[in-house]
Amino acid sequence: MRQGTGGRSVIRFRVVGVVLLAAHLLIVGWLTLRPLDVMWVTASNFTPFAGIRADLALGAVEATRRIGEALLLLAPLGVLLPLAGGRPRVSPWASLARTVAAGALISLAIELLQTGVPGQVVDVDSLLLNTAGVALAHVLVVPAVRHRLRRRGVQRAERAAVLREDVPQGPTPTIPRVGVAP
Repeated sequence: MRQGTGGRSVIRFRVVGVVLLAAHLLIVGWLTLRPLDVMWVTASNFTPFAGIRADLALGAVEATRRIGEALLLLAPLGVLLPLAGGRPRVSPWASLARTVAAGALISLAIELLQTGVPGQVVDVDSLLLNTAGVALAHVLVVPAVRHRLRRRGVQRAERAAVLREDVPQGPTPTIPRVGVAP
């Protein structure tokens, strides 16, 4: 772990990320895993894009609302997972792959848990849209934030180097000569 102010700020980001991630997952769990009191339930959808086509058939406004809800449900994970990881210097592709895989697994876990909840229906399109939302949020936010954090860290290091150069260090130490043994 890094020492100094840079290390403390990374730890601070990680703690904030973990707390926000936990809060978001609690809210998502409450929204998606609570029993619903409904008169009837539609059948589960295991055909990719069938639910999206059905939403589009309802009209532009209703389709936008339904698809938007599915995209936005887990989208914050695209930012919160890398924030909880706390690594500003990482390959953008590796970060995207890890984040999208984690988002897909969380979405899959939610869908699997919904099988035992009254009134909730399993929908493969929810899995696809939730994962797409995670990927979109990550691509739109994380690279810019990481670039800004790296730039701020470089500027801070340059300032510290300039300050160290201005401080007189005193005379160069000398070591008295010791004779060589015979």
